[in-house]
Amino acid sequence: YIMPFERNLRFIGRESELSRIEKLLSQHGQTTKVAITGLGGVGKTQLAIKTVYWTIENQRDCSVFWIPATDPETLLQAYSAVAEELGIPGRDEQGVDVKRLVQNYLSNESAGQWLVVFDNADDMDMWMGEPSKRQSNRLLDYLPKSRQGSILFTTRDRKVATKLASQNVVEVQEMNSEMALKLLQKCLIGDDVAACQTDTETLLAQLTYLPLAIVQAAAYINANGTSIADYLSLLNEQDESMIELLSEDFEDDGRYRNIKNPVATTWLISFERIKQRDPLAAEYLSFMACIEPKDIPQSLLPVGPTRKKEMDAIGTLHAYSFVIRRPADFVVDLHRLVHIATRNWLRENGQLVHWTEKAILRLEQVFPDNTHTNRSIWRTYLPHVHVVLQSDLVQKHLKKKMDLQWRYGTCLDADGRWSEAEIAYSQVLEMEKKEVGVEHPSTLTSMANLASTMANLASTYRNQGRWKEAEELEVQVMETRKRVLGAEHPSTLTSMANLASTYRNQGRWKEAEELEVQVMETFKRVLGAEHPSTLTSMANLASTYRNQGRWKEAEELEVQVMETRKRVLGTEHPDTLTSMANLASTFWNQGRWKEAEELDVQVMETRKRVLGAEHPDTLTSMANLAFTRKGQGHDEEAIKLMDKCVQLRTRVLGSSHPHTLSSLEALDSWRLENLKID
Repeated sequence: YIMPFERNLRFIGRESELSRIEKLLSQHGQTTKVAITGLGGVGKTQLAIKTVYWTIENQRDCSVFWIPATDPETLLQAYSAVAEELGIPGRDEQGVDVKRLVQNYLSNESAGQWLVVFDNADDMDMWMGEPSKRQSNRLLDYLPKSRQGSILFTTRDRKVATKLASQNVVEVQEMNSEMALKLLQKCLIGDDVAACQTDTETLLAQLTYLPLAIVQAAAYINANGTSIADYLSLLNEQDESMIELLSEDFEDDGRYRNIKNPVATTWLISFERIKQRDPLAAEYLSFMACIEPKDIPQSLLPVGPTRKKEMDAIGTLHAYSFVIRRPADFVVDLHRLVHIATRNWLRENGQLVHWTEKAILRLEQVFPDNTHTNRSIWRTYLPHVHVVLQSDLVQKHLKKKMDLQWRYGTCLDADGRWSEAEIAYSQVLEMEKKEVGVEHPSTLTSMANLASTMANLASTYRNQGRWKEAEELEVQVMETRKRVLGAEHPSTLTSMANLASTYRNQGRWKEAEELEVQVMETFKRVLGAEHPSTLTSMANLASTYRNQGRWKEAEELEVQVMETRKRVLGTEHPDTLTSMANLASTFWNQGRWKEAEELDVQVMETRKRVLGAEHPDTLTSMANLAFTRKGQGHDEEAIKLMDKCVQLRTRVLGSSHPHTLSSLEALDSWRLENLKID
């Protein structure tokens, strides 16, 4: 037999894969072809080596020939060695086709039982012929055929695997944590992994349980006399340090001497092959390297020439095990280490800035506004926007980057993620100031955007109960808008309404009412009585009346707002639900429990369905219903509901948020009452 590798004494696990390969290879009656496929570094070659030694031990009459298929020259040398080993006549003649000689020899039944292994059969053109000349020089046509023969391929490309072995494809995944730990133990010199269990588990997870990465890490630790904790700290420094470690060459008896061993180099070879065969797939990989590697919506990827080419490109990346497809969710996951390695390749080739720019422009194009009907879309895109906005590489397209960050902030705000929204708004505000100045005279649009950003930041402060900061910003926004846009511009009126809301939340009723009446009357005149902004201003005034105990005036306005919103916006629109909650609050304050309860339950259930069970507005309706239950004398139900509300608000809003504190205060008070009664 011809076998360039010795038995791998560190081989561990893979029982199910070995069993399937052995079962497939034991079939007789025709030439059996089996392909092992998986991500570069996952252990395909080691599995093939294990299979070869199993064959040598269990089928002593079986000849075994190992042929590296990395390139035509290496493959030809291996064929010549096989011809020499078999003593095939004419093998040394000038111009002889040695591949054909070997094929003819092994195809003869007198050759007996044999197994040929083609390792690294990754080049589709080498096997199937180049598209322009499909019928010539196809390595596929040189495969021997015999009832006693078997052929085993290893390939990173699942598409090549299926072309060569049809359905006899064995996919190799990363190891599980238990097997990965045993492999590391076998590779390390005298390092007690049990003594540093936490570091070991973290390291293996960081290396995604990939065998080659684990062997490479062990080689580095052994050679440098470092600890697992030291190696882990290097991995955790930054992407550059991790890729440097993954690019560190090392000696390994189970790999070829003339090929570099590092896992990063292994993937680079795959990436170069993808670039040649499927340029759109290479573009997708470059794009994905600039966003969050998990949960990538297919709708986020750049548009290809045709839908089929888009699907083929994703299929190519999937075939190389670079991505995992989740068809039910229309998303893909990019392998974490491949993500880092691709970023490094882009950086080294001066393309990282270019692809980061493309990611920003694409997200700016597809990222929606914060309309509640877009919630599922923006929640899917948020992690990817977060990643590109963190990059400081891009100096061009600042306007689009600001627009994207502004929308990002509004969606975080609408999702109740106020601390994150504050950071986003603050960053936009600083960018706007640098770009156009606080009162740049050239364009009203830039000024309006700046004012909108400031207003949103103020709104975030208001939601967090930071009244003083909110008021300062709101006054600044209002005065700027009055001066730049005019006293009756809708944006100016909105900023007045925001300031009034801050006054109301502080119990400054007179100041709030004066502003709200002015805003409402102006909106009616400028935009019309049924415009959403007019209805919001009416709701705000009703809230001020309600807080002063002016129930009749509050109820009249609230019923009017609710009915109009139902007709204009729809029964499940967040603004409609807010007006229903406001009316319920007015009923509650008058002791009209049944009417309040009906509205509270309807609002809470609808918000759960539309906004989500943990959205701040849903939690507000939960608290409202708890108060109604308490007012009805259903103390146990009220306490149970408020307790759940406190737990959710603590997790979602934080323990020091005003809403959390107010619900906790009510809960403590009710429990104390119950104790006194008992």
